[in-house]
Amino acid sequence: MRALTFAFHQTPRPLRLSAPAHWRPWAVLRRRSVDPAGTQQEQQAQAVQQGPPLQQQQEQEQQQEQQQRPGVVWLVGTGPGDPSLLTLKAVRLMQTADVVLYDRLVSEDILGMVHPGALLVYVGKQRGFHTRSQEEIHELLGLFAGQGASVLRLKGGDPYVFGRGGEEVQYLEQRGVTVRAVPGITAASGISAELGIPLTHRGLATSVRFLTGHSREGGEGELGATVAAAADPHTTLVVYMGLGTLPSLTAQLQASGLDLGTPAVAVERGTTPEQRAVYAPLGQLQARVAAAALASPTLIVIGQVVSLAPGWRRFRETGDSLDAPGAASCLPEFDGGVLDGSCAGWAREASQLARQLR
Repeated sequence: MRALTFAFHQTPRPLRLSAPAHWRPWAVLRRRSVDPAGTQQEQQAQAVQQGPPLQQQQEQEQQQEQQQRPGVVWLVGTGPGDPSLLTLKAVRLMQTADVVLYDRLVSEDILGMVHPGALLVYVGKQRGFHTRSQEEIHELLGLFAGQGASVLRLKGGDPYVFGRGGEEVQYLEQRGVTVRAVPGITAASGISAELGIPLTHRGLATSVRFLTGHSREGGEGELGATVAAAADPHTTLVVYMGLGTLPSLTAQLQASGLDLGTPAVAVERGTTPEQRAVYAPLGQLQARVAAAALASPTLIVIGQVVSLAPGWRRFRETGDSLDAPGAASCLPEFDGGVLDGSCAGWAREASQLARQLR
């Protein structure tokens, strides 16, 4: 295995930046946390009575057992951005994991729910700049799991919707590592709900199709064929990571028969306070997106159902395509009262609830 360097999350939390190969703090902490009072002293006394050779043998057996027992890797979806859309299971795991590898789309508010003793490792990727290749991420997951750690792989949205979660599962299972997945609200569902767009609607859309604007190297032909097959006026198209390929996407859909007057919207940082949405007919969307200078991450929704959104109606009435009020995130209600008006406050509430559920 080639040597790996680590990009650690910049945080005031104390981090161990280097350690000997045999270091397993999580194993030590787990043993200490479950030993009843006095048990450790009794075992030490028994070991002294039995003599040093037997004690050394027991320690070696324990070390071998730990080496042979890899940790568990959890692939956890964090949703489209709003921390209050996390699942309870995700929050509970964030309170117990030993090591957390997280992506670029995982917000600071969500990272704030990870318990202070966890090791945070940034493995984010964006267009033109990858801090880690996918192969290196695989190796890191296997390395930490091989040391017996409970590893949390935090991903934006859902780990199995354009999240490469399946590739990570294949790599780890081939090496005997147990992998479990926790679903997250994918951007298509979360952002469409925030905008008031039903993905399906009787009389307008009988199906919905998720597309990616990125293709693997050499897979451009496959992506083009997929886009051509998706040009159905009764299908809602949701395009992930499609900002850079919007001009070619529009041309392909037009060539396949989709009307350029079809309602469409591009949404930057959906479900967060920084949310900005640009509404326009498909043929005008690229120009209006450029005028608004939308940046990644941006989700694109194309279809007649977009016309049901309040933002589309404002666009038709005023001609202003940019709708940027910010999402009404982090405002969960309970018995008619707001818990807290900030994402940080909601994160504290969620962390407390997770501790109660442990």
